[in-house]
Amino acid sequence: MQKVYKLLVLALITSLVTTAAQAQETSSGTDTVITSIDADLLNIFNQKTPRKYKIAAIKVTGNRFFDENLLISIANLNVGDEISIPGGDAFSKAITKLWGQNYFSDVEIYITKLTGKDIDIEIAVTERPRLSNFFFKGIRKGEGEDLTGKTGLVRNRVITENMKISAVEAIRKFYSEKGFQNASVKIVERADSTFDNTLILDFVINKGPRVKINSVNFGGNTVDATKLKKQLKGTKEMSRLTIHPNFDSGRIVVVKRYPFEQYWREKGFLTLSKTKKVLDPYVRIKLSSAKFNQKKFEEDRESLIDYYNSLGYRDAVIEKDTVYYNAKGNLNVDIKVNEGRRYYFGNITWRGNTKYSDSTLTAILGIRKGDIYNLETLNKKLGKSASPEGGDISGLYQDDGYLFFRTDPVETAVYNDTIDYEIRLIEGPQATIKNVRISGNDRTKEHVIRRELRTVPGEKFSRSDLIRSQREIAQLNYFNQEKIGINPIPNPDDGTVDINYSVEERSSDQLELSAGWGGSIGLTGTLGVSFNNFSIRNIWKKSAWDPLPMGDGQKLSLRVQSNGKAFRSYNFSFTEPWLGGKRRNALTVSVYNTRFGQTYNYATGLYDPNLAKTQYISTTGATVSIAKQLKWPDDFFSLSVGLNFTRYKLSNYAIDPTNLPGFDNGNVHNFNLRVALQRSSVDQPLFPRSGSNFMLSLQITPPYSLFDKGIVNATNPYKWVEYHKWRFNGEWFVPLGKPHGEDRNKQFVLRASAKFGFLGRFNSKLQISPFERFQVGDAGLSNQFALLGYDIIAHRGYPVYDNSNPKVNPDQQTARQYFTIFNKYSVELRYPLSLNPSSTIYALGFYEAANGWYNIKDYNPFKLRRSVGLGMRFFLPMFGLLGFDYGIGLDRFTPNGSLKDAARFTFMLGFEPE
Repeated sequence: MQKVYKLLVLALITSLVTTAAQAQETSSGTDTVITSIDADLLNIFNQKTPRKYKIAAIKVTGNRFFDENLLISIANLNVGDEISIPGGDAFSKAITKLWGQNYFSDVEIYITKLTGKDIDIEIAVTERPRLSNFFFKGIRKGEGEDLTGKTGLVRNRVITENMKISAVEAIRKFYSEKGFQNASVKIVERADSTFDNTLILDFVINKGPRVKINSVNFGGNTVDATKLKKQLKGTKEMSRLTIHPNFDSGRIVVVKRYPFEQYWREKGFLTLSKTKKVLDPYVRIKLSSAKFNQKKFEEDRESLIDYYNSLGYRDAVIEKDTVYYNAKGNLNVDIKVNEGRRYYFGNITWRGNTKYSDSTLTAILGIRKGDIYNLETLNKKLGKSASPEGGDISGLYQDDGYLFFRTDPVETAVYNDTIDYEIRLIEGPQATIKNVRISGNDRTKEHVIRRELRTVPGEKFSRSDLIRSQREIAQLNYFNQEKIGINPIPNPDDGTVDINYSVEERSSDQLELSAGWGGSIGLTGTLGVSFNNFSIRNIWKKSAWDPLPMGDGQKLSLRVQSNGKAFRSYNFSFTEPWLGGKRRNALTVSVYNTRFGQTYNYATGLYDPNLAKTQYISTTGATVSIAKQLKWPDDFFSLSVGLNFTRYKLSNYAIDPTNLPGFDNGNVHNFNLRVALQRSSVDQPLFPRSGSNFMLSLQITPPYSLFDKGIVNATNPYKWVEYHKWRFNGEWFVPLGKPHGEDRNKQFVLRASAKFGFLGRFNSKLQISPFERFQVGDAGLSNQFALLGYDIIAHRGYPVYDNSNPKVNPDQQTARQYFTIFNKYSVELRYPLSLNPSSTIYALGFYEAANGWYNIKDYNPFKLRRSVGLGMRFFLPMFGLLGFDYGIGLDRFTPNGSLKDAARFTFMLGFEPE
């Protein structure tokens, strides 16, 4: 719309009427006055010599939503300003400024009154219409909801051309990313009768057909095109099904669910499933979304060049790329590359090294003459980019205090396809740690953090000590693990370095609270609190209760649980992680009491809470243990020793009526020693990305029956229970790919684990202990038999099972007998959705296999129940772990069964089951 510049003299008639009225009183001079004013108004813009006029008054008209004073201020016109007419530009500048706000469709300035050299002016504006509402036509409701946040449209804002253009571009981009490259958008404007000067905008969208990438073609390449296509992560070809000419395509069945494959294969059909890319020597299927995204295509171009560089083609370039439509309306992508020559490493020499010999540095570098040239590998081996794994030249020097160490790789010769390098080193002096500062610990006492640090003032600087210190701080679980900062500040003048650690406190305490009341059941509920950064020495200081004495790194846990008359439990534990304050010697003391009563009357088939008074089992016990960090084989190892005493009281309660008939009354005592050797090197506790955990333990009681032969024939052979129990747990965490996302910390992590348990006896004439066995299956959320000392081994996709046949999986077990041997293997692929300290969330997919056995003769580590599924984990500061899994038991499928029969939804709260 063109700018309108109008200066109109409208007061002529008004002035004449006013002067005529004055003439009635002064009949002699009226004509002269009228003639004089009329001439001034008519000639004000026709005079040849500019004259100055003073603005006497300013008025704004036509404004409904904007303040008059604001518009006058924007116009930069003020009462008392002098302007020249003609020749002045004050009015044109005022119109330009108001027009530039983009809120008006017309701006005019009028002179409404002239008195001598004083003028009154009127600024007349016409406001643009405002957006009353907007709608998306021709698409699904869910897509419209997504577009609402992407278009930037806001109701009651002024409608501008830029607003409409931006909205259309956002819509086209939205559908372009979904593969609709030819989406069109038409805007229909409708007046809203509800409000004045408002419009409703209808965006009529025609997505058109989804455009897919038909083919990606390379030219000028000697590298296999298949390998090149694998580098294009965001630019994939359409799905294709290739059938060998000798294969009968009529014998192919496409199935949506993987477990049905076996059923169809047994009938002679070849099944195609999205879970497999290579299905048969005769059939290949290739699945991909095949959407074209310009941004991802640009990223893929860079990845392609990086791949060429890793193969030694350091001069490789993309000469040309063309994206065009084929006859079917899909896209072809042609990429022409110029690979250039392939290079190899030649002679690598060292200069400036005095600490280590050439042979030592060459061995650590790991690059030999004739290796394919890769600059990224060279820089990584030199330590240009610090790696937590170490093993590079810079790490070698910096771990020995050479903080000021530098490397400069220089090409000394390039001949044919070979490149010689000279690595020039500047070793510098060894740096000593001067000051270590800690900031951000508003709640945690400084000594709790400082005792975890490996960087001590006065000692030589070490990069590996920095990395280890960061891990130890993260393992405390008191701070936001993504914001633990380490900032070494070198002081070249005196050869020292200051190290500044910064942390951000997060709540690590947990609360468990539930309550209810049910008629004959009575009060049910749970109250549990865990204080993971407690301060017991300040417990009697009133000033420290804010709200609780915190900050000394101790752990205090209290838990009370009740289910009416059927169940109640009390637990208390306390841990001092640094007993004595000088060594990492963790002392743990715990006491507990649990009572489980029978409330189901098998004779009548009715619920009877009074049975719990006479038919019950109760446990009372205490544990004292101490764990010590070891120095050998390395300081990731720890050794723990614990003594436990538990008393089981049975009143008309049969533990194992099948194998132990008549054993339903009396007391059982379990006094055992537990020794565990553990190695933990994971980088952080909530979402580990690297490292491993290993644990080997032995829990053993005195062999009473070998000392007292009469125990074998005693009425209660388990008055003092005897056994030896072996456990092994191992898990590994491996990061996959490169970190990505806005915070550059998100990446897939593979977790693999293996677990084994064995419960043995000292005397072959006694049954294996009915206590301390292994319950396998389900999620392990809760089970009454846990109070017998059972290890609860979760197996997603299966109910709790009590037999070793993978094909027998009733939803309810018929016996109260559990295994003495178990094996479990699992693989999880994890991806973090949120690493925020207020809610750490990650998704996972899993495959696991497990089973249990009753004796070593039947043990077969390959005869396992298998399951697959998906899950989510939520770590909330006050409630701990919240987990959901949907598992499919692959061995629960029957030929005529459904997915529902083989699937199982499991839930976990407070802890991750084994």
